Amino acid sequence: MSSTDMNLHFEAVGEGRPLIILHGLLGSADNWRSMSRRLGAHYKVFAVDLRNHGRSPHSDIFDYDVMVADLREFVEQQALPRIMLLGHSIGGKVAMQFAIDYFERVDRLVIVDIAPKPYEPSQRYILEALRSLDLTRYKSFAEVDAALAAKVSGESLRQFLLKNLARDENGRLRWKVHLAAIDRNYDKLARGLAPERTFDKPTLFIRGGRSNYIEDDDAPLIRQIFPQVEIATLAEAGHWVHVDLPKEFFQTVLNFLSRA
Repeated sequence: MSSTDMNLHFEAVGEGRPLIILHGLLGSADNWRSMSRRLGAHYKVFAVDLRNHGRSPHSDIFDYDVMVADLREFVEQQALPRIMLLGHSIGGKVAMQFAIDYFERVDRLVIVDIAPKPYEPSQRYILEALRSLDLTRYKSFAEVDAALAAKVSGESLRQFLLKNLARDENGRLRWKVHLAAIDRNYDKLARGLAPERTFDKPTLFIRGGRSNYIEDDDAPLIRQIFPQVEIATLAEAGHWVHVDLPKEFFQTVLNFLSRA
């Protein structure tokens, strides 16, 4: 596969067997910093910013194929012959596809609150809300938050979204994410995976009991593609499982990864 020349930004912590963490839509490695440190007591953790997110480069090309290629290049750059891989939401779909395409490189796979099925584009209103803001009109994060509240009512969701806000070298507010590219390619991210083969190695799917991203009737499709899968439900968690129940999430992941 040809080089993507993406040079993904990442944060590394710990020593031992390599574990790569991929965030979800409009997230970044920053959102996983606390969990990365906890897991870093046991593994060499690489929390990666996907293209168009965090501090990774921007590109108008944005789909699962190029994100898998980005990850392959990252693995090569870090000289990691074999990895464990954890992905949340769209990062979970990237992780699934990478594990299938590069079966020999992935020893264990953890997927957080996402299935390999197609989804309705339910987050488009968020992208439209963010793109509708003229950041030149605002001087503070609080002003942006107040303006965003008209279209995004949940305070915790707005605080998550505002982690994508930064200032440029002149002090002006800007988005760290490439909103235009994400919005333009969002329908591609909502599609299901259509793998030509299975990933027949230990796999863990973790779902939030208060989330509808993985339904009970998704289990047959998951088991068809991932024959060695375990599905764990953390009943009191929503879609951001690692934030809602960090202790339970950490222990569930550690128990799975440390199994002989």
